[in-house]
Amino acid sequence: MKILILTGKFGMGHWSASQSLCQQLTRAFPRAEVRVVDLFAYAMPGASEALYRAFHLLVTYGYGLFNTYYRLADHLPADTGSPLDRPMLERLEELLLEERPDAVVATHPICAGLVSRFKEETGEDLPLITCVTDLSTHNEWLHRGTDCYLVGSPEIRDRLAAKGVEEERILVTGIPVKEEFRLPGHRRGGEKRRLLIMGGGLGLLPRKDRFYEALNGLPGVETTMIAGNNRKLYHRLHGRYEHIEVVGFTHRVWDYMAQADLMLTKPGGITVFEAIFSELPLLLWEPFLQQEKNNARFLLRAGLARSAAKEPEECLEAIRTLIYDDHALEQMAERMRGRKEALESQALDRVLDAMVRKREVYA
Repeated sequence: MKILILTGKFGMGHWSASQSLCQQLTRAFPRAEVRVVDLFAYAMPGASEALYRAFHLLVTYGYGLFNTYYRLADHLPADTGSPLDRPMLERLEELLLEERPDAVVATHPICAGLVSRFKEETGEDLPLITCVTDLSTHNEWLHRGTDCYLVGSPEIRDRLAAKGVEEERILVTGIPVKEEFRLPGHRRGGEKRRLLIMGGGLGLLPRKDRFYEALNGLPGVETTMIAGNNRKLYHRLHGRYEHIEVVGFTHRVWDYMAQADLMLTKPGGITVFEAIFSELPLLLWEPFLQQEKNNARFLLRAGLARSAAKEPEECLEAIRTLIYDDHALEQMAERMRGRKEALESQALDRVLDAMVRKREVYA
């Protein structure tokens, strides 16, 4: 069996989900060949990095424009294309001819749409699984050629079904995370409290010195900040405060989560589910991207997180209120435990195997 996972590096969430799915599928099918491909880098080798940089600038400085587009696009019909579709579709055809996969998994909506269009134009019965990497039912994810959707929660399954997707084609798997996040943590209790702060793969963290000075002075609190790819912030803060450890990009996020009592973060889909599987209570910065606003709304309603304002003083007060409250922290962790126990972690393996077998029978 050969499985091709298609993705893009707009932020690191889609890429991270692809790596986690690769790990899961390799474990489930030891004799299979599983390959992750950044379709944008493959299709536009001379332009993909510029495209990713432009996206970074847009979501950092022009998020109002991005949110307006995102909301409007949700009212467009499913399978609406983009100007990049035709040149990328030609390159996708070359990739599929070269790889000849038995199934494709897409962790980015454009990748899912391109494979769907390829199937329609060629009549290929190539199984397509779309992994939705936010708690979202946005129309950008909905494509006629998708055989199975992987979604983060029963609520998302129900909302997709209300949009006309057959319920049997929707699996509630949670957003994929690496196996290490499923290991039990070894935190909580004792005099010291451990706070983990993450800004996502782009390292979107507070810039004001007074925030870090006050954070450093919280009694009994040891803070770890993961700055991601924000090298400027890393160099400015690294080694400056006695009770704040600053870490750059790391592949061992799971280890930091396992040791923390509370995490302050933006509500990106991957980070949220890494925390749920780690049973790590969440404090959410007020989000500015529409997808993250949707994620935050879900988490707050489910009692899996509390919110923190962007302003330094209000944010610090939210930290003080929650990090010393053992009862509230344990309640959040217990709800997360219940959520992850309900996820269909093995269902993807069975469904993918059935799809490939069916394709082989009718080939």
